[in-house]
Amino acid sequence: MSPAKERFTMALAGNPNSGKTTLFNCLTGARQHVGNYAGVTVEKKEGTCIFGEVEIKVVDLPGTYSLTAYSVEELVARNFIIEEKPDVVVAVIDASNLERNLYLALQVMELGVPVVLAFNMSDLARERGVEFNLELLSSLLGAPIVPTVGSKNTGMRELLAAALDTARAGRTARAPDIRYGQDIEQSLARIGACLDASSHKSADQRARRWTAIKLLENDAQVAARVEAPEIHQVVAAERARIETVLGDTAEMIVADRRYGFISGACQEAVRSTVESRHTMSDRIDDIVIHRVWGLPIFLGLMYLMFWLTFSAGAPFVDWLEGLFGWLRGAVSGLWPAGSESILKSLLVDGILGGAGGVMVFLPNIMLLFLAIAILEDSGYMARAAFMMDRLMHMIGLHGKSFIPMLTGLGCSVPAIMATRTLENQRDRLTTMLVIPLVSCGARLPIYALIIPAFFPEAWRAPMLWIVYVIGIVLAIVCAKLLRSTLFKGASVPFVMELPPYRMPTVKGMLIHMWERAGLYLKKAGTIILGISIVLWALTSFPRMQTSGPHASPEERRAAELSHTVAGRVGHAIEPFIKPLGFDWRIGTAMIGALAAKEVFVAQMGIVYSVGADGAKSETLREKLRANYSPLVGFCVMLFMLISAPCMATIAVTKRESNSWKWALFQLFGLTVMAYLLTMLVFQAGSMLGIGVR
Repeated sequence: MSPAKERFTMALAGNPNSGKTTLFNCLTGARQHVGNYAGVTVEKKEGTCIFGEVEIKVVDLPGTYSLTAYSVEELVARNFIIEEKPDVVVAVIDASNLERNLYLALQVMELGVPVVLAFNMSDLARERGVEFNLELLSSLLGAPIVPTVGSKNTGMRELLAAALDTARAGRTARAPDIRYGQDIEQSLARIGACLDASSHKSADQRARRWTAIKLLENDAQVAARVEAPEIHQVVAAERARIETVLGDTAEMIVADRRYGFISGACQEAVRSTVESRHTMSDRIDDIVIHRVWGLPIFLGLMYLMFWLTFSAGAPFVDWLEGLFGWLRGAVSGLWPAGSESILKSLLVDGILGGAGGVMVFLPNIMLLFLAIAILEDSGYMARAAFMMDRLMHMIGLHGKSFIPMLTGLGCSVPAIMATRTLENQRDRLTTMLVIPLVSCGARLPIYALIIPAFFPEAWRAPMLWIVYVIGIVLAIVCAKLLRSTLFKGASVPFVMELPPYRMPTVKGMLIHMWERAGLYLKKAGTIILGISIVLWALTSFPRMQTSGPHASPEERRAAELSHTVAGRVGHAIEPFIKPLGFDWRIGTAMIGALAAKEVFVAQMGIVYSVGADGAKSETLREKLRANYSPLVGFCVMLFMLISAPCMATIAVTKRESNSWKWALFQLFGLTVMAYLLTMLVFQAGSMLGIGVR
């Protein structure tokens, strides 16, 4: 029997754009899985690496710039290191941007955990004329250093060997001897003495010093774990003393001292062999973030992204639609023609119809995330956020919020999923709550039905433009309102570096694409399937045996629908929706639209006993024109624009916010706003005689 393998846990920590995820992919390959950390929406990536007779569990911590815990990612990374106690932490450093990246590594080493420094993208550093005295720098920092090039799979064996040596030794990293100056050191000593005298006494002097530093930095998470009021009083007094004596906050002085230590170490062990020069990234930036040409280039790239998502995906979507159509026909063929079997209806309309409605969009989702991965991995997405930051600040958000909102023009589901790129929870929640107001592609069939039915040809394009503008303006107003009320608070500083442009790796792009597409397919798909079955039942039961011998097929279908639960609910809600100009027929169609907005068109076709495709679509428009006024038609579009988004969007909001509270707030909040605004428009229009017969 072979001896049991050694098992170690290795955590990867690093700044965004340091190549950490590329290293993770190189080390774990296909032996990885993605989930969420408990209680938060931050992605949890774990994988397995076999090195000789050793099995290594590799954990890819969220990319952060520090461990100060301003953001959810910083808190998750820090808590994992402190609470899970990995055998070794590999701090991934962008060797071409050494001083900025070493700040996080320094904070990790201050925790006293075993650390190995991976100087990633070392080839790029050499191209820029940077040379390292690795032996000296390793001695100054107190941790082994291994040069790596993740994109070329270079240095992986050396990195694993160094990590295993460090983990096997079981030694704590020799923390750098950072002295924060006489005033700070006096404060740390006083706070440390209070910690020793309290129930938080620690036998580990380094842990005590780290806690004192965090308290002095006003770290809310660490402060919450300290219950003794006398400690908080001492900390407050020391912070006030430092600000009075030194003229700046304690956290700023501590940060300056850390950067000073890093700068000193680099002065000793890093040498530049060339003069500072205009890099290729700088030359590209002169064009792509130019104050005149930058925005048109960005809009052009966004157009290409949506073209790739929808136009290039169209053949695959058509193929999937054909496949599900064939499946529905094959299943229907198991029963005789004209059969009204409940099982047949469940399988064909409920399960295949519901699952197929989600599955057919999988190529769009995959292509969308592939395009986003290309823009992110190349370094361009940071430029887009940089350009839009000033505009987004006017509504209380940051530049990164612009990308998910723009993605919402296609579909709200991936747009809400894309809010994961935002730094803090307030920005995430604000953005995901207003994204449904940006008119998605699912609403376009409603507009395409209503506008030609009620408005002359000259007004059709302007009306469509007006509807989209209304949604964008409402999103801006609501975002400003949310950031001023529910999500009021100081914004986390927006730190957005402009990393050098890089050629994305095929492996990295495919992994990023499939991670998010898989979540869409697994989570949203199963939820939609359940909702589709429920809606099928609501529009199918109770069944009416007959509508009389003289009833036409159209009258019989309308009577059957009116007899179902959905039809009865439509009649029940008619008094409530009448102030909006709606009757029970529109109310019934709105029930179906909860599953997907496009269902509104099909449901109206059922109500009026006509199809919603081909030549019959004109018949439906004629019946709408005969029964409703242009004002009602506009109010239908307005309500469907603002009201509760589809159930897939609600489900994804719940998952991304990790709370039903915000999903239900989105559901009911948007519906109430839609009701009030639509009622205002209808009543005002009726009083003024606008759009009425």
